[in-house]
Parts: sequence; C-alpha cells; structure tokens
Amino acid sequence: MTTLVVDGLTAGYAAGAPVLRDVSVRVEPGRVLAVTGPSGAGKTTLLRAMAGLLRPEHGTVTVDGAPLRDRDHAVAARVVFIPQGNGLAAILTAAENVQVALIAQGASPTDARRTTLDALDRLGLAGQADQLVEELSGGQQQRTATARGLALRGAVLLADEITSELDAQNRQKVIDLLHEEAARGVAVVMATHDPEAAASCDAELHLVDGRAELVRGYADLPAGA
Repeated sequence: MTTLVVDGLTAGYAAGAPVLRDVSVRVEPGRVLAVTGPSGAGKTTLLRAMAGLLRPEHGTVTVDGAPLRDRDHAVAARVVFIPQGNGLAAILTAAENVQVALIAQGASPTDARRTTLDALDRLGLAGQADQLVEELSGGQQQRTATARGLALRGAVLLADEITSELDAQNRQKVIDLLHEEAARGVAVVMATHDPEAAASCDAELHLVDGRAELVRGYADLPAGA
C-alpha cells in the first residue's frame, strides 16, 4: 500500500505570490482525506502539486519516499487525478474517454472496454456509454470523469470537487465509491466545499490563505476503525 507525503510545500504560479505556504500532510493508504477551505484557499493547487502537475517552489511531495517530480516519472503513474473541470474530450463518447485512458496505461482494447463498461455502470452511466460528452449534462460529465479515475485503479486517488454538480443520491454514490477505493488500500484525497462530504472522510485538512490546519487526523479515529 502507498503513502503520499507533502512536506513543507510552498507552491504557486509564475505570475504571482505563492498560493500555498509551508503545507505538510500525510495521506494514508486505506483512508480518505478531505481538503476543505474557501474558494481561492489553494485546494486545487494542493491537489495539482500532489499529482505532480505543479512543481513546488519549496518542499517536497513523495510517494513511498520517492520524489514526485513530474507526470512522466514512474512514481507519478501510481497517482490518479480527477480534475474539477473533468478533463474530458468533447469529441469522444463517455466510454471512449475512459477507454483511451486505459489503453494509454497499457490495457488491451478488450480489457479496456470491459473495465470501462464496469466503471460507467458503477456510476449509473451504462445508458450513456455511447453518448458524446457534449450531449451529457454537467453531472453526467462529472460522473464520467470519476468513472475514468476509478477505472485507472491508482495507488493514490486525488479527486477535486467531484461532487459539486451532483444531486444528493449521486453525491452519496460517489462518496461511497471513494470509500470503497480506500477499503482496497488506496490513499484517497477529496477536495470539497461540502461539509457533509468532508464529515464522511477519515481526516480533514483545512486551508485558509494558503496555510493548512489538520482539523481531524487519522490518529483521531477509534481503534480498529
């Protein structure tokens, strides 16, 4: 099982001051960490740094002790990122968006199709598999991106506001699936504005003005939890 560690992270974008300052957190396998905070606090920036999509100005991100430097690094292949904007190709169907990612990871076309249909079905999208992304509602697109992320079966799963456009039933379905990933030993991080979603997680890191406070930690769980 895989542990991701952020140590003294300062990160931002070229045009301005750092978005995050001296952030440290340990993402445990088998647990779900919520990252919360107001808009602009740095939630997406933190997940992008955890995914190797944003190089830190200071500090480190490591996966089982190995530095996470960029998306071409072998370590980064074990980290799956589900972006807030879903990152789907509009000219492809829901199924094709998932299949392409699986084939790029090395799956055969047959295995990719089987895994894709299973992932879409878990998200209640079996009937939308052959629809173009542009024909899907915002919530269906969000669930398609989630299906793709789950299908890739990473050792670390980073989910950025993936319940924001969902109704209560589908929001709970997605939260349950994230916990199922944790149950198989995945280290899961969910950035969220939703207090109920955050409360369902095993730990909570709250960001304000680029600084981080661990509101609840894994050590707060009762023995055997």
